[in-house]
Amino acid sequence: MSFDWLGVNWPVVWAWFVLVVDNLIRIVALFVVPRNRRPTAGMAWLIAIFALPVPGLLLFLIIGSKRLPRSRERKQDAINHFVAQIADQEEADLITPPERLLPGLDSVVKLGRQLGAQPMLQGNTASICIDYEESFARIAEAIRGAREYVHVEFYILVHDAATDDVFAAMREAVARGVTVRVLLDHISAVRNPGSKRTAQSLTEIGAEWSYMLPVRPWRGEYQRPDLRNHRKIVVVDGEVGFMGSQNLVDSSYNKRSNRRRGLHWKDLMVRVEGPIVLGLEAVFQGDWYLETGEYLTNLTEEAFTVAQPGDLDCQIVPSGPGYAGENNLQVFVALMYSAQRRISITSPYFVPDGSIMNAVRAATARGVEVELFVSEVGDQAMVYHAQRSYYEELLRAGVRIMMFRPPYILHSKHFTVDEEVAVVGSSNMDQRSFGLNMEISMVVHGAEFVRDLDEVTDYYRENSRELTLEEWEQQSLPAQLLDGLARLTSALQ
Repeated sequence: MSFDWLGVNWPVVWAWFVLVVDNLIRIVALFVVPRNRRPTAGMAWLIAIFALPVPGLLLFLIIGSKRLPRSRERKQDAINHFVAQIADQEEADLITPPERLLPGLDSVVKLGRQLGAQPMLQGNTASICIDYEESFARIAEAIRGAREYVHVEFYILVHDAATDDVFAAMREAVARGVTVRVLLDHISAVRNPGSKRTAQSLTEIGAEWSYMLPVRPWRGEYQRPDLRNHRKIVVVDGEVGFMGSQNLVDSSYNKRSNRRRGLHWKDLMVRVEGPIVLGLEAVFQGDWYLETGEYLTNLTEEAFTVAQPGDLDCQIVPSGPGYAGENNLQVFVALMYSAQRRISITSPYFVPDGSIMNAVRAATARGVEVELFVSEVGDQAMVYHAQRSYYEELLRAGVRIMMFRPPYILHSKHFTVDEEVAVVGSSNMDQRSFGLNMEISMVVHGAEFVRDLDEVTDYYRENSRELTLEEWEQQSLPAQLLDGLARLTSALQ
């Protein structure tokens, strides 16, 4: 067959065309990819694009930008301004005075405020629950006591046998005239079994509900598909709140692969009362506005005349693409640098960036005891292997690594600094939680709460085994290679 048509040698033309496009993609990538991006992430993207220009470019176009759509960014700016106004309304006796805080903590609180966090409020109580089913029972009990409204927001929210009592409580609340509003992440709903039943149940009980960050291009709803709302919040009448790491779903997540391996999730939820509940309410109200366009009116001036039932000082730190400077990361790092005696970290997905690693190394170098609790087995292969790639560096720095024994996935997310400061919430210690997910964290100042959290970590320790450097050095070459490749791909943000 002759390719000489109209005197043109088409194979040569196509070869030149492919060569030009191939090199043009690489050249343009050198200018576009590194801009406003971490060096590690920029290098990872450049390697991907240089190795496979067309597939790499397509992947970059899909998940290469952390920016939300402009319409959503405008809404986020508006709600951030609104929350700032709310903070200005708060009564002076609700805000923790600087002299009440530990040396160094006041500067961390100020840092958080500059980056979009709420004020630190005094007069709160907080109780910890690590029993999976008991957490659902406590939430259902609070909902059954609602008089005006119930606000529920979860990354994964499924109506199944384990959560049926919570759904029943919401149904009873609606029946007696209480307004129930529910937010659940769209992508997680699609990916997890039971999405149709859940949607039908929410509609049938009369709840007002909406998906968060929906990816439905046919409806004009689209953003980077792996930008997710990862928060877990319940607010009842602005008086009782819940937050933490646990999703509203069976502890096996109803997945066949988990059940086949016998996996169940271990989580931590915190029940709070006092002024800090208004902080949770403000975050829910902002997310509700982002998804529905409706401003709620639960944060009026009268809402700030709240009781102060306890002695804890708490600060809510919402984070995500709508907040500048990865504010949760900066607050976490600042707290680690303030440590004098110990740091205890629990994170199911520990894939730190350079600032976290530097803070950990600086801590151990000045004599601070650092321990890390992770799961011995993983549920997400790439994240699990990326996490493992940091173990040798951590062990050589003097960090104790405690691996929670299977068949459990330790999904709790919290850390303590010395004896009076702790952070709990939905945020992992990984680049996704710092840069991509919408998260919520709570900084707690109070020795009693830290003691309660220490009891939790004692339980973890009893059910974990310690990883040693000698054991880790016996890792096979294929395992090291897989860990290294996973570490490289974790930077593709």
